[in-house]
Amino acid sequence: MEEKNILKLIEERFPGFSKSHKKIGEYILNHFDKAVFMTAAQLGAELGISESTVVRFAGVLGMEGGYPQLQKSLEACVRDRLSSRSEMGAAYYGRSQSEILTAVMRSDAEKIRDTMEHLDTAAFEMAVDTILSAERVYVIGLRSCEPLAGFLHFYLNIIRRNVTLLSTTSVTETFEQMMYIGEKDCLIGISFPRYSMRTLKAMEFANDRNARVIALTDSANSPMNLYSSCNLFARSDMVSIVDSLVAPLSVINALVVALALKRPGEVRQNMKMLEQVWSDYQVYLNDEINFIEDEPILHDSSVYREKGKEDE
Repeated sequence: MEEKNILKLIEERFPGFSKSHKKIGEYILNHFDKAVFMTAAQLGAELGISESTVVRFAGVLGMEGGYPQLQKSLEACVRDRLSSRSEMGAAYYGRSQSEILTAVMRSDAEKIRDTMEHLDTAAFEMAVDTILSAERVYVIGLRSCEPLAGFLHFYLNIIRRNVTLLSTTSVTETFEQMMYIGEKDCLIGISFPRYSMRTLKAMEFANDRNARVIALTDSANSPMNLYSSCNLFARSDMVSIVDSLVAPLSVINALVVALALKRPGEVRQNMKMLEQVWSDYQVYLNDEINFIEDEPILHDSSVYREKGKEDE
């Protein structure tokens, strides 16, 4: 077994771990750069479990050298991460700002093209039908994927009722928010490397409750596919020190458009209702940023002229 694959190995075997071993695995996946410097006793103390349990965890992973071999594998992960960041920095070093702009945008465009060519259209159609037919839709995306989940939740909330965004740093609170999920509901889990174990656990919980689960992730090798019945894949490679999320966002945009076209009347009605609320409660009235020539940007100026006459 190659040492650099230790994190992937933990992800693949995670569902079969005992409760204590899942605790160790989750900590290593999220904090491998800290775990690499810990002894088995220190890691156990950090997690509130025994040193022997940590040692057995290494054995479960097939580490013949025990915990010391596990540490060496983690050292390889740290070296790979530092090396990859150095290589990414070298790729852009010495370039002008305009050259960096062009290079990054070309890279993003290539990811969208690749995603478009390889996306399973049948899975996409299934996702649309599943979201529309579900009694309640839950959306989860954490860490760098949190903006994607928030974006999707915002527009789903306009298209249909009963949409819940699971946004919390606590696994316990996540389960509390999902407490009533059932077979008539749907969960959309969004995660890209490094994969979020909290997202995976939420998907596992939804699957155990017989809810329909949709995964938006990077490939067929993603652990997010373990509990999903509908998989949407989008390219998300490292451009520099940040993940490129343009392809996943493009898939989400396509989902929103497809969903809206399935329910045009309802969406139009919801938008009119929102615009009326914005108007009635002056949501967008801000004389510093939202006025052009004394008129609100997002509203028909004639409406405000009439209101002005009435006020006189």
